[in-house]
Amino acid sequence: MDRKIEADLLLRDSDYLDEDFELVEGKSILIKDGRIEGIDTAESLKEKYTWREELDGSGCVYMPGLVDSHMHTGQQLLRGRILDEMPMIWTRVMLPYESTLTPEKMGLSARMAAVEMIHAGTTGFIDAGSYFMEEAADVYARSGLRGALSYSTMDQEGLPASIAMDARTAVRKTDELYKEFHGQENIKVYYSLRSLISCSEDLILMAAERAAGNHTMLQAHMNEYPGEINFYMERKQLRPYEYLDRLGVLGPDFLGAHSLLLSESEISLLEERGVKVCHCPFSNCGKAAPRTPELLERGITVGLGTDGAAHGGLSLFQEMKIFRSVMNLTWGVPLAEPAVMPARTILAMATRGGQVCLGGEPEKDGRLLPGARADIIGIDKNRIYMAVYGHMANTVLESAGAGDVRDSLCAGKVLMRDYRIQTLDEEEIYREAVSWKNNFA
Repeated sequence: MDRKIEADLLLRDSDYLDEDFELVEGKSILIKDGRIEGIDTAESLKEKYTWREELDGSGCVYMPGLVDSHMHTGQQLLRGRILDEMPMIWTRVMLPYESTLTPEKMGLSARMAAVEMIHAGTTGFIDAGSYFMEEAADVYARSGLRGALSYSTMDQEGLPASIAMDARTAVRKTDELYKEFHGQENIKVYYSLRSLISCSEDLILMAAERAAGNHTMLQAHMNEYPGEINFYMERKQLRPYEYLDRLGVLGPDFLGAHSLLLSESEISLLEERGVKVCHCPFSNCGKAAPRTPELLERGITVGLGTDGAAHGGLSLFQEMKIFRSVMNLTWGVPLAEPAVMPARTILAMATRGGQVCLGGEPEKDGRLLPGARADIIGIDKNRIYMAVYGHMANTVLESAGAGDVRDSLCAGKVLMRDYRIQTLDEEEIYREAVSWKNNFA
């Protein structure tokens, strides 16, 4: 008799969304070594496999975990202090706040962010960079989430003294973060250009060189404000992406957050160089609507992000709903095309698009199929709005929210079971947050 293969976990008797986001009912998902080993009935899987742990999946619809492709751990404690503020928020509010960060603040921010993301169905994230990122890395490694971290990299003159540094020092900070945490648990380290107009040409070239040498990504805030475009047009007679391309920086390992105000030539550059982009709908809709239908048509990888808690929380379910409305109003209505951005396309951006931004395999990860990363969330189907669903992908996008995520797994590890987080002490973190708020007040 052939010896059976030992797997790690079985999600038994579950419904799930397949790679076309179509509902498949009554199957079990087998996980081994952090990846999906097989999908079949439990009885059929039992013929070839044994497993160490089992999770009752009968109350859920499982789908790939969401990936927040642009967030800010360090802004968690700014919640509620940004909305309705007058411009420029970055220089008036965010930059002064970040200059007061401490290891204690960053540690608490990371714990709060991790709890919120797990509850919201986010299994992967890309942090845009801040300070004391070692504290955040420790927390995220314990949380079980998959993530990429960056150090806030700027060398502009006139920054607050606590965060002022030259180009070499700024890059060295990321080097140190990379050496200590890249590859620890599910953590990666990306190099960053925090605010492009706050980075010298020396810093841009140095960060790009170090990212390439370490075989990791370089990320930057790109084409978010007209002032950013004008800055380079006035000084270089080039738009931001054109300028970076002239420096030889653009390529498949470049991630441009926001990427709202794009010219035809810049879109062509994104396509030709294989650049990846990320939109943050709640934050972005006060600035511009991105040309996403065209980007996708041209094969450009697009992820979705929240832009951090200071810009409306860390729920990608909320971002997806906002994004659908913005896309329909901007591009669908003028063409009388209500499905200009279908639910399946948006779900794909928040799952497989984000996984590609995190270095995943484009043809596998962000899907529920054998060989894919076992980053999986379970949507509670015992909700009244899940009883009658039509196309399940549409219902998930329209009706499901962060509070409907019952189970969460990342790399096959259970992060949340039946709404209870397994890797962090949520109650203690809540008490810490309340204590900080009371002291702050």
